[in-house]
Amino acid sequence: MDDAVLVVSELVGNAVRHTTAGPDCLTIEIDGDHVVVAVHDPEPDDGRVHLSETAADPLAESGRGLWLVQTLARRWYVETTAVGKAVVAVLPRRKTAVSRAAGS
Repeated sequence: MDDAVLVVSELVGNAVRHTTAGPDCLTIEIDGDHVVVAVHDPEPDDGRVHLSETAADPLAESGRGLWLVQTLARRWYVETTAVGKAVVAVLPRRKTAVSRAAGS
């Protein structure tokens, strides 16, 4: 859960900072052993969504958001949508003690 919250925070924050209109939709889907998070915005995919070169710099004050997403997610990508683009992260779904106990 903590990883998904951090990924959502980073993707929404990036959409707020780096697009004119900001995010217009957040989707979270649970698909078997994956959690798929997608942040949509109305701007086209122009190739600007990429890892920053400052991500490797431990002294940089910004630029590590997508590096965190890449580290926590199994994969991430940008897809074109009918009204813009979505930045998607696929995270592993971990069973919690509550879900294991409920299944017993």
